[in-house]
Amino acid sequence: MADQKEINNWAMFCHLSALSCYIGIPFGNIIGPLVIWLIKKDEMPFVSEQGKEALNFQISMTIYAIVSFFLVFAIVGFFLLFAVAILNLIFVISAAVKASKGENYKYPLAIRFLK
Repeated sequence: MADQKEINNWAMFCHLSALSCYIGIPFGNIIGPLVIWLIKKDEMPFVSEQGKEALNFQISMTIYAIVSFFLVFAIVGFFLLFAVAILNLIFVISAAVKASKGENYKYPLAIRFLK
C-alpha cells in the first residue's frame, strides 16, 4: 500500500498533467489526467476522485474553448479564449496545491461528466 505522500503526489500529477496542452500536446489537457486516472484509480481512491475532477474540468474547458473559438468571428471570442486559458491555468495550479496537501478540490465551472 502506498503512503499518503505518494497518494497526494499522484493526485497532484493528475491535475498538473493537464498543463501539457500549454507545451503543444494536442488534447494533452485531457490525455494526461486520463492516463494517470486509468492507471491509479483502482489502487488509490483519492487519486481516482481527483482524476475524475481533473477530467471533468478539462473536458469542460475544452468545450468552452471550442465555443470561444467559434465566437472569434463575433470578436468576443478572442477575449473568451484568453479568459479560458487563464482560468484553466489558475484553477489547475490551485487544484494541484490542494491535492498535494491531501485536500479535495472541486473545480468551479466544471460539468460533471464522470461521477
